[in-house]
Amino acid sequence: MSVVTPPRIRLLLAAAALVCAELWIGKSGWASDAGPWEVGAVLDVAASARDMAMGARSQGLQVGHSDLLIRGPLGAPFAVEAIFAGHTVHGRLEHHVEKFSLRTRTLPVGLSAMAGRFASQIGYLNEQHPHTDDFSERPLLYRGFFGGHWFDDGVRLNWTAPTPFYLRIGAEAFSGRQLIQNSETAQRPGAGVVSLKTGGDLNVSNSWQFGLSYLNNRRRSPAHHHEEARGDEHAHGAEFNGKHMWMSDFVYKWSPNGDVKRKQLRLIGEHAQVSGIHPESGSRRHAGSTLAVVWRFIPAWEIGARTDWLSVNRPELHHEDGVDALEFGAARLREDALMVAYKPSHRQTYRLQVSRQRASGVAADDVFPGVAKHIVQFQVVFGFGAHGAHSY
Repeated sequence: MSVVTPPRIRLLLAAAALVCAELWIGKSGWASDAGPWEVGAVLDVAASARDMAMGARSQGLQVGHSDLLIRGPLGAPFAVEAIFAGHTVHGRLEHHVEKFSLRTRTLPVGLSAMAGRFASQIGYLNEQHPHTDDFSERPLLYRGFFGGHWFDDGVRLNWTAPTPFYLRIGAEAFSGRQLIQNSETAQRPGAGVVSLKTGGDLNVSNSWQFGLSYLNNRRRSPAHHHEEARGDEHAHGAEFNGKHMWMSDFVYKWSPNGDVKRKQLRLIGEHAQVSGIHPESGSRRHAGSTLAVVWRFIPAWEIGARTDWLSVNRPELHHEDGVDALEFGAARLREDALMVAYKPSHRQTYRLQVSRQRASGVAADDVFPGVAKHIVQFQVVFGFGAHGAHSY
């Protein structure tokens, strides 16, 4: 007789195995001549009072973006990193390989390259792990245009300029199958990204960063296909897409005398526009913006506010009198969030968040089902062992 283990029990067993693996590797001193190998794990659990439109967390107690990280050198020239991630949707555990990449360590003149599966460096948040975010849900433009977190199979080449300020130019080519999973076309590469990041310190207390990215998407969803979660299904990839996307991001940080542990103010803004929605879409576009401010007022305590909006024109085929007619459903979704977080260490986060959603437009109920006026979420994040370096 076979015994079926409930998803939550399987998840707890998996988390325990990850912790044991981290402790064993840490004590065994597993290393190569080029440096040590590291392993770490993150467990993200949240309780949500209700579902929300385009939300990544279902109602009730669910597991968010949790992962196992393994990384280390392959001799002096290369480093390898693998991330195996999992989360629950309506009590069902889903898992995937989020990253499996080979990165160069010794290329000359500021060059670096990467190949395999990894997150695109488009925008500000995408390359970061969701469990490091300041809010329990990603901004609407990420949930709508990237499925929350876009990772794909491809190659990357970056150049960091020898300037007194930070300047990085990058190019990426991807299969695009993780961005658009159901496509009318199968061109290779399916997506390409070019990006620029620049920034610097104004003085010891103030710093800034600006980014500009362009995505060329060669895969397109059929007009009648709507990639969204229905019932117990969970959406991956872009729900709203087009051929061209321009994205800009700006980050400003202030810490008295550079002491980020005691006090810090972070201001983050991003904007994206998507065109080429359909061959017959004309000048119709998707657009989204997010603006967030987070204030660490005393060590270990932060408060934050964020406002998002997403405006879309979804192409739909309607069959009338034996003829297929293409229509565009225009809709707009606004989301505001307030949060307070307690972080006793960089490995622990306890966050309480309250969000509100408002939809408008003639097709709002169809394009954004499940809009919730108020959503309360409590999130807990625990980290074990090694973890990725904190980005700016």
